[in-house]
Amino acid sequence: MNAPLQVTASSLAAQIDLAAAAIEEPLIAWRRDLHQHPELGNREFRTAALVAEHLRKLGLDEVRTGVAHTGVIGLLKGGLPGPVVALRADMDALPVTEEVDMPFASKARSTWNGEQVGVMHACGHDCHVAILMAVAQVLAASRAQLRGSVKFIFQPAEEMPPEGEEGGAQMMVAEGALENPTPRAIFGLHVTSRQNVGHIGYRPGPAMASSDKLKITVHGRQTHGAAPWMGVDPIVTAAQVVLGLQTVVSRTIDLTQEPAVVSLGAIRGGVRENIIPEQVEMRGTIRTFDEAMRDDIHERVTTLAEAVSRGSRAGCTVCISKNYPVTVNDPVLTAAMLPTLQRVAGDGLQLVPKVTGSEDFSFFQRVVPGLFIFLGVTPAGADPKKAAPNHSPRFFVDESGLLLGVRALAHLACDCLEAHA
Repeated sequence: MNAPLQVTASSLAAQIDLAAAAIEEPLIAWRRDLHQHPELGNREFRTAALVAEHLRKLGLDEVRTGVAHTGVIGLLKGGLPGPVVALRADMDALPVTEEVDMPFASKARSTWNGEQVGVMHACGHDCHVAILMAVAQVLAASRAQLRGSVKFIFQPAEEMPPEGEEGGAQMMVAEGALENPTPRAIFGLHVTSRQNVGHIGYRPGPAMASSDKLKITVHGRQTHGAAPWMGVDPIVTAAQVVLGLQTVVSRTIDLTQEPAVVSLGAIRGGVRENIIPEQVEMRGTIRTFDEAMRDDIHERVTTLAEAVSRGSRAGCTVCISKNYPVTVNDPVLTAAMLPTLQRVAGDGLQLVPKVTGSEDFSFFQRVVPGLFIFLGVTPAGADPKKAAPNHSPRFFVDESGLLLGVRALAHLACDCLEAHA
């Protein structure tokens, strides 16, 4: 987007609010059904079927299924000429065993990367799907007055596909999700425990971090624990690597420019107490908000791990794989749509800090201007700092906050359409 948009309330504003208010009961019913039947990435068969059936019943002009394995795309053509905007919701759940006590709690189990796991919508994607289903129904009811078209994108595998498979937003883009027609802008949201019900968070520019997988393998030489000098100890070397990595961000990166995170989450090596093992494997994550800083950290991590290992006569293999780019809210689009968010959320609109979590919505934003917002779902009066975070087995959603998400996406779509028209 190269020039500022003049955005005002669309001619459908009053109709949207009335229709949204009337759909709250089915909205919550959809969310509870989805929550009780969660599905892992690239396996969202029931969810996709439910979504596709709903869109077809609404009489959408096109409903495409099987995109990036289980993705669904619906196109609603308005009765008046105009551009196209897109709205996106992610569908997959997490390999988490639910600990929230409620009638529709998930009891589902499945297999994830060869391991039997519980399955739960611990990140709120059930809410995202239900919200977008409701938005589709609200806008379909006013299609005769709709100026332009709305593309509804229901995406699988945002939480990463199983190992060895492709999926998610990147695959949807590759399979033409943003083509025929290409939208002028794309909008998405994420429920969050960091804000109370009634609040919407936004941030222009870099809003969520990139995400990279880090795997470091230190190669030693196995020997008896009683004679360490006869081998090369990869455990001691790995410990030195772990400590050295703590200086990559704290001592070599200018954090006044952007925040960054290097964290190790797993260390594996050895089988018993009196054997120094052949190797130790470490796995972690790297989070950044700037692509140049991202590449710099990759180089520094690699150089440090290899140099420390070499100093201990050990070998070292460093593998860093890029997962998701930085989620960057287009500054011009964000500024243009701010009046819409202010009208919808009122005093509940908040400029929020950067989030070191990541989102593959960023792949859509690399193709068209995008705006990704945050919807509060922690009960009013509760302290969000004490609420169980997304990805927790105790993550809880106050469903009274979902209607605001429906209104936000519907108004963003219609206001943007009429501004471009």
